[in-house]
Amino acid sequence: MDQALALAEVAAAAGEAPVGAVIVEHGRILAAERNRMRELNDPTAHAEFLAIRAALAMRGTGRLDGCDLYVTLEPCAMCAGAIAHTRLRRVYYGAEDLKAGAVDNGVRLFESPSCHHRPEVIGGVGARRSGELLREFFARLR
Repeated sequence: MDQALALAEVAAAAGEAPVGAVIVEHGRILAAERNRMRELNDPTAHAEFLAIRAALAMRGTGRLDGCDLYVTLEPCAMCAGAIAHTRLRRVYYGAEDLKAGAVDNGVRLFESPSCHHRPEVIGGVGARRSGELLREFFARLR
């Protein structure tokens, strides 16, 4: 999570919402990304989505079974869908997202009967620092 938090800081410095994501397999980092939606003019360029794409390329497969995702903010519905489709084993996230989160808040995608894969979810890892980064970033925008 420390690396995800460092990437969130880089994202904030670049004018992006401060979110970082890291995918790990057997203790080895496969991918580490930050939000890049503004930079790439791409609304799908969330840290989780970019990390998933990079990890899939590293593995050369369409699945990430046995891998864990560390992300500084609770994943949204789009990212939760990608997590389910790629079969990530476990998701660790920092701050809850009461507005757009889709794991423990909002639609709670993994609890839906139509969700075909339910990763283990551990929320609150690095929550204090994740929340601080988000509050500081959005306070500067106001």
